[in-house]
Amino acid sequence: MEVTILVVAFIILIGIGVPIAWSIGISTILTMLVSIPALPAFTTVAHRMATGLDSFALLAIPFFILAGQIMNRGGIASRLVSFAKTLVGSLPGGLAHVNIIAAMLFGAIAGSAAAAASAIGSFMTDEMEKEGFSKEFAAAINITSSTTGLVIPPSNVLIVYSLASGGVSIAALFLAGYIPGILTGLLLMIVAAIWSKRKGMKVGKRSPLIDVWRTFWRAFPSLLLLFVVIGGIVAGIFTATEASAVAVLYCLLLTYLYKEVSWNELPTIFIDSVGTTAIVMLLIGTSMSMSWVMAYENIPQDITALLLSFSDNRFVILMIINATLLFVGVFMDMTPAVLIFTPIFLPVVTELGMDPTHFGIIMVLNLTIGLCTPPVGSVLFIGVGVAGTTIQKVIKPLLPLFIAMLVALILVTYIPQLSLWLPGLFGF
Repeated sequence: MEVTILVVAFIILIGIGVPIAWSIGISTILTMLVSIPALPAFTTVAHRMATGLDSFALLAIPFFILAGQIMNRGGIASRLVSFAKTLVGSLPGGLAHVNIIAAMLFGAIAGSAAAAASAIGSFMTDEMEKEGFSKEFAAAINITSSTTGLVIPPSNVLIVYSLASGGVSIAALFLAGYIPGILTGLLLMIVAAIWSKRKGMKVGKRSPLIDVWRTFWRAFPSLLLLFVVIGGIVAGIFTATEASAVAVLYCLLLTYLYKEVSWNELPTIFIDSVGTTAIVMLLIGTSMSMSWVMAYENIPQDITALLLSFSDNRFVILMIINATLLFVGVFMDMTPAVLIFTPIFLPVVTELGMDPTHFGIIMVLNLTIGLCTPPVGSVLFIGVGVAGTTIQKVIKPLLPLFIAMLVALILVTYIPQLSLWLPGLFGF
């Protein structure tokens, strides 16, 4: 009864256009009202929202958001594009590869797919059009490659998964994301190369080593942030939360060095960061209350029993979970999806002997695909808006890139060492 109310209320609210955070909160309260009186129901939901946000690890999210906002306006995108162009500009479909690598680097540094799609897309779309690429293909490349930064650390979504899973090591998750993220980018580059050869796109000139060195040196201070943050966490110098504060200080130093953000702009950047943080934290709070209600109603245990009653074959169960998460990602934002479905599916996969770190990467890879699909795909809307085209026109060039992302997901799902080799190498 309670499960039916929770699911039906949530679907109806989403269907009539209620924002996702409010849909989660309202459906949770309605479910509680079936079991207990109104005052305890409202009090319980409010208490669970507050306790869900009472986590030192979550403090990393506003800091990483602020660091991403500073970098988004600090001239980092153009430096990364220039560096990527000297590396891969001479390959078939050179500028498409430049877009992919620049988006991977910027997304990883900023920790935001939306920031990467906006910053790199606004810079690269016109450049790709000048080289003969269609506006729609340029948008499709930008949209899909921007999501790799959510797997390559530092990633706010992996921090959220650590919280939802009950304490999986953030350092292990960060290390586990490197190979899957890079693998996804490489598969996108293969699709871009095949498409470019079929269209007869011209190949750029190979850059001399002096140009590679010059552009690398210009981009080096930005790239160094990855080594400072991840290196500090892995070496045990600071926690992920402390690393996020270090990232903000480092980004402020970069703005001083690059001189592309004035001190007068910083209040606006801080205010924008507060707005984004408020949205994310409201999603986390309401999602944590829904997760508690589901645990109270024994929903995770029931689903575990149901799935294992179908089959005890690990291959089949993982296929069902992947299909479910892909469907969920189409209609739900990443943060609430991770918080709601981690407690549901994690017991299932641990019952099958899967490492929770491995499953975290699978979940994030799944949900990044949803960012590129309507009706909720935020990165899709940003990429289309930046390119000045429409969703209908972008869907066709997106399809082969979706296939590349699905291939990466399948490989990461069924080859655990793609995720676990690096954490194991560093003792996590």
